[in-house]
Amino acid sequence: MESNLVFESHRPVIIGHRGCGRGIVDGYTENTLDSFLGAVELGVKWLEVDVRRTADDILVVAHHPAEPDGVFYADITGDQAEDRGALWLEELLDALPPDVGVEFDLKTSMEDATRERTATTAARLAPVAKREARRRPLLVTSFDPGALDITRELAPGVPRGLLTWLDFPIGQAVAAAGHLDVQVLAAHCGSLRPNTIEPEPSRRSLDYVVDIVHRSGREFLAWCPGPEFAEELVDAGADALCVDNVGEVIATLTAAVGAAE
Repeated sequence: MESNLVFESHRPVIIGHRGCGRGIVDGYTENTLDSFLGAVELGVKWLEVDVRRTADDILVVAHHPAEPDGVFYADITGDQAEDRGALWLEELLDALPPDVGVEFDLKTSMEDATRERTATTAARLAPVAKREARRRPLLVTSFDPGALDITRELAPGVPRGLLTWLDFPIGQAVAAAGHLDVQVLAAHCGSLRPNTIEPEPSRRSLDYVVDIVHRSGREFLAWCPGPEFAEELVDAGADALCVDNVGEVIATLTAAVGAAE
């Protein structure tokens, strides 16, 4: 595994989830150019970008595989996706300052199961990731370990991170990342608190979890914590937080630093 750390020199990193945040935040709609640029104006140095592929191999910025009317991006062209309001990935990357880091949330599709490895969504993103890694901080994350493996093959040297789903058992997430060729574990914040899957008696402390991740040689990213929990994660040593309300989280953490001084 490559030993380079992704967030080492900028901890803790605040990452704008889908721009300024999921849904509509401060008037910005998620995964739009305005939302991403708005987050940059608020001071974030990293952005989380959902990446999907259209029928003609155009990469677009979209979280769900289909639109509310049931039209799948995998079934339409890039032009058709754009007509429906989807942002082309290349348009976003051209508009972002080169010092802004990008976390590509690589969304594989069911159709990738029938493709050769070199023709998957991960394979389409790989040359873009290689190019962007030469001019900005970069991380490719995915819930799909196979996609991360393809990224390693086709974009060697580009950092990778394992995403784990809502309330996924944190012990399993930490162990899995520790034996995959990834640099980052990106766990949902629900995995870091008592939940129906892991009640309080079954849990380790937050400090313990982050410490084990670091001792395994990985960095720790938590996604979607609220402002108060973001403070706890920073105190526990989290390397990065992917947040939904960028302005509120930055204000909360800034106030906490001021109070500590």
